[in-house]
Amino acid sequence: MTIAPGTGLERRWHTTTSRLLSVYGLIFSISVMALFGAMSRFVTGEMERQNDIVMDWQLTYLKSIPTTDVADAVERRIEREHMHAAYYGLFDANGKRLAGDVMSLPPGLPLDRTPVTLAHTLPVGPGDPAPVVRAMADRRADGDTLLVARDLTHILRIRDDLVKTLIFGGIFCLVAGVAGGLALSVRQMRRVREIRRATLLIAQGDLNQRLPTGGRDELDMLAHLVNHMLDEVERLMTEVKGACDGIAHDLRTPLAHVRTLLAHIDERAQQRDDPALQEMLTRARTETDQLLERFRAMLRISEIGTLQRRGAFAELQPEELIRDVCELYEPLAESRAITLAVETEPVEAIHGDRALLFEALSNLLDNAVKFTPEGGAVRIELRQTARGPQIDIVDNGPGIPPHEWHAVMQRFYRGEATRHIAGSGLGLSVVSAVMRVHDFTARISAADPGTRVSVECWSRTLA
Repeated sequence: MTIAPGTGLERRWHTTTSRLLSVYGLIFSISVMALFGAMSRFVTGEMERQNDIVMDWQLTYLKSIPTTDVADAVERRIEREHMHAAYYGLFDANGKRLAGDVMSLPPGLPLDRTPVTLAHTLPVGPGDPAPVVRAMADRRADGDTLLVARDLTHILRIRDDLVKTLIFGGIFCLVAGVAGGLALSVRQMRRVREIRRATLLIAQGDLNQRLPTGGRDELDMLAHLVNHMLDEVERLMTEVKGACDGIAHDLRTPLAHVRTLLAHIDERAQQRDDPALQEMLTRARTETDQLLERFRAMLRISEIGTLQRRGAFAELQPEELIRDVCELYEPLAESRAITLAVETEPVEAIHGDRALLFEALSNLLDNAVKFTPEGGAVRIELRQTARGPQIDIVDNGPGIPPHEWHAVMQRFYRGEATRHIAGSGLGLSVVSAVMRVHDFTARISAADPGTRVSVECWSRTLA
């Protein structure tokens, strides 16, 4: 009769869609960073290679010029480089500058046309900041050293612009992907909430409910399979229920006739003054009464389980309901010298069928009074909890062992300690049926001594 507290399905970050979205975002971010590194390395490397080819060609050209004309050729080259994209330097064997706008040879620079990148270490022009350049030097046959360098500033600017574009584009794609994933997650969660609502109603006994369909995906395929299964379950349950109700209804009438006949036979037996015959007739009438009570309870449980009485639901005050139930059983308690106490506090109204709830509380109070020894005490408590009103019926009778707490709510079950007491074993089954109709919960616990039955008057779907 109880149901586990809410499983937290509404927490979106615990859904498979959101977890996949998180994994996708992580993979996307790593992929974009790897792409940034690869493209930066590729673009820079390719541009440096092109510069190396140009510098090698320039060195080859300048090397072909006679020694006496090299300095003039270098100066002419510098004059033609209006954008200062290239730098030149001619140095003697001792490193003294002979021509060009490079002021001195950088230390450690290879002289075998091996290209190197110099980051702000190439001295060019007095007072000018040293740019990032790609440099290549070659020692001529006469011992002079010729250095050619090309400015990489525009290459780095292009690379930075490209990286920025990729970063902003990647962020935009990531945000768009996450937003799209969240939108899909919200849609899926809406469907899951509808499925959860339907399954809870089905679990409570409403087999007319069906899972929502229409998504045309795996979830929709599963919903169709479950709905087909529910159709078969409902059909079988209806057949079994119809057969059981028919048996109970058909047997109740002959049993009533048998009881009437036994009453007439008992009247005749009293005239013969045969105590043994009268005792057997009394036992037969008692057994017949118990059978009739069981059939009546079975039909009542079936009637309650049809869920067709929700139309009588209305707002009602639990305190008034408890007072009426106690007033009904107060004479019975007094006849057995049992103290019947009521402890209430202001609580909120509940939504339910007053007649059904009255019947359920009557069964619980009847059991408490029945199983409490003479001179004992029964107490009814009404209190407000964080989730709603709670009604506790406490007695100091023999109690129910913990391993029987769930079993006693089943049909016909009688505890070992109470088998000698008359009853059909269906009273708590009626209570269970009423709880299912209202979506309430009845829990059994120990009262030390005795038993405590707690009726939680709030929907289990909100737990």
